Amino acid sequence: MNTAPASLGITRLGQVCINVHDVERATAFYRDSLGLPLLFTAGHMAFFDCNGVRLMLARPEKKEFDHPSSVLYFAVPDIKTTHRQMLAAGVHFEDEPHFLARMPDHDLWMTFFRDSEDNFLALMSEVPRAA
Repeated sequence: MNTAPASLGITRLGQVCINVHDVERATAFYRDSLGLPLLFTAGHMAFFDCNGVRLMLARPEKKEFDHPSSVLYFAVPDIKTTHRQMLAAGVHFEDEPHFLARMPDHDLWMTFFRDSEDNFLALMSEVPRAA
């Protein structure tokens, strides 16, 4: 694998996804048992705040995503540029950067890739919408 550029723009962990099969039951557990603030729900997903890191509970999008571990979502300011830089560095992506959801003040974009141990990871970008 090539050496990654000095700065890809990864600044923080933006989101962690926990695979669940019963979103309603899991939402109740994380909200009521753990006391995490529920931020919002979208389709078959529930989002919580965990001291500034967003925790997403979701049914796996695809069969190959159905595993018992979490997916780390790395926040980047420009997902398309970072995607291109990581491709050039030899990272294998599962898909292209794509729009996932419209939020009140931004659009959520994602793309998935694997680490050297075949774990799923993701880039996410919260793209502000023009006023």
